[in-house]
Amino acid sequence: MKGQDILSEIASTSSGEFYTPLPKGYKAGKTKYVVVTGSVISGVGKGTISSSLCKLFQDRGLKVEPIKLEAYLNVDSGTLNPFRHGEVFVLDDGSETDLDLGTYERALDKDLRGENFVTSGKIYQRIIQKERAGKYLGRDVQFIPHVTGEIKLVLRNLAMETKADVIPIEIGGTVGDYENMFALEALRELRYEEGPENVCFINITYILEPNSLGEQKSKAAQLGIKRLLAMGIQPQVIICRSQTKLKESIREKMSLYLNLAKENVFGVHDVSNIYGLPLKLRKKGFDEAILRELNLEKKFKTNGNTALKDWTKKTSIQGKAKPVTIGIVGKYTGSNDAYISILKALEHCSFKLNRPVKAKWVDATDLEKKKLEKELKGIDGVIVPGGFGTRGIEGKIAVAKHCREKNLPYLGLCLGFQIALIEFARNVLNLKGANSTEFDPKAKEPVVCLLPEQAKIEGLGGNMRLGGRDVEVKPGTIASKLHGNAKTIRRRFRHRFECNPDYIPQFEKKGIVFSGKAPKVPIMQILEMPEHKFMMASQFHPELTSRPLNPDGLFLEFVRKSAE
Repeated sequence: MKGQDILSEIASTSSGEFYTPLPKGYKAGKTKYVVVTGSVISGVGKGTISSSLCKLFQDRGLKVEPIKLEAYLNVDSGTLNPFRHGEVFVLDDGSETDLDLGTYERALDKDLRGENFVTSGKIYQRIIQKERAGKYLGRDVQFIPHVTGEIKLVLRNLAMETKADVIPIEIGGTVGDYENMFALEALRELRYEEGPENVCFINITYILEPNSLGEQKSKAAQLGIKRLLAMGIQPQVIICRSQTKLKESIREKMSLYLNLAKENVFGVHDVSNIYGLPLKLRKKGFDEAILRELNLEKKFKTNGNTALKDWTKKTSIQGKAKPVTIGIVGKYTGSNDAYISILKALEHCSFKLNRPVKAKWVDATDLEKKKLEKELKGIDGVIVPGGFGTRGIEGKIAVAKHCREKNLPYLGLCLGFQIALIEFARNVLNLKGANSTEFDPKAKEPVVCLLPEQAKIEGLGGNMRLGGRDVEVKPGTIASKLHGNAKTIRRRFRHRFECNPDYIPQFEKKGIVFSGKAPKVPIMQILEMPEHKFMMASQFHPELTSRPLNPDGLFLEFVRKSAE
């Protein structure tokens, strides 16, 4: 039976045991699904390879709509500690998501929505709401078929809303995680219902290479994928990640023991520039193998790789220019993933300027104990990123003072905007009690405070300005020039506290120019100090909308000035 026949039979079954709700007008085969799982270890590169696949599909002319399924019970990523799970990536619609959504947006150069990110918590929340509303007509609500049915409904709704040719589905975590079992079961059912020609499973595994042995070992990879086989899922394509180039004997073993042709086993070893990965995968036949499984290889052909080669060239640095060293002063400096979008935005600038950018981590907490000049030695420019809480604040204020007085380029992002205001108020306006009410609720000079529109909202994660908002840019300013003299730009926000409007006249009198503000209300969103080499800050997060071939203007000018 074909997929549409199976769905028709399920829909007409009177007992309703299947519980497979379908969007109105849905037809199997109109949208294809590619499921990406990982095994052996987490951090195996699912997001990078999935986004590369999206790029390859897009290059062939397919309409691609990726989705990430996360197993944790949080409804979104908003309350997760960056040390544990990396940065919170905010979408234009205000959704707080996993950092992999940023990887997808940068690869596809397109804005995604909350529908592109689903957690188990969100699935369970929907089911409980339906159960309380009596939507299940008195049935006992179970993991199978109700949780699996809801997961499939999310995927099919996305297919109907976007009219995508293909939906890549990245499963968070690894095969064998208990919390992933129901998502994997839902996707096994999806392939049964849609038909094998409409759903392709890819597993990204890891080939160990212990230093003590000096050779590649595939047993752990085999056992990880056998757990998928035990669940009734046969991957059609396998990616073997490794430190060094995959040996042919390992490919043969994986093919033999895991029931698939050797031509569908691909090796991907560590590379220095991930932007070149799509072209490398194309040359290996990766996307062609997937399209062959989906019966699409004849419909969507390559155009000589011209666009992909151009992309690869433009996302690499030619020659051997001297690196620009940027200090990132934060409190999550033990994890690159905590500031991944900032690192990527700096990369985008390096491509445009053809100058490598090196990030140096500076722990703001340690700055409160150590000599600041020593920690900033050799740094060409400083970024103070976003964050919450009091830890490391005084260190960041000291850094802002140092940058202002020593004419060292400074870029403040969100919290970095507020830090610049507090430092200026204390040391230029001579308001010694200047602070944010976030750090000192009884501050004598609350130059940064919680505005009334936020104070009325209750609940952690619910009282922030989130997502894309318009910013009015003041003509004739540095910010205006950097944004092509645009009168209005749209950027993404994630914060509770703002510049206190009562202090704006004092700031402006002493030289701060508020070159960006919210429309119709006195909420300041960009500040600059024109007399300084480069001292600018934004209440929004420009790193979230920076793209490989279109770096953000603030970042680009900051790196350019730092390079000088």
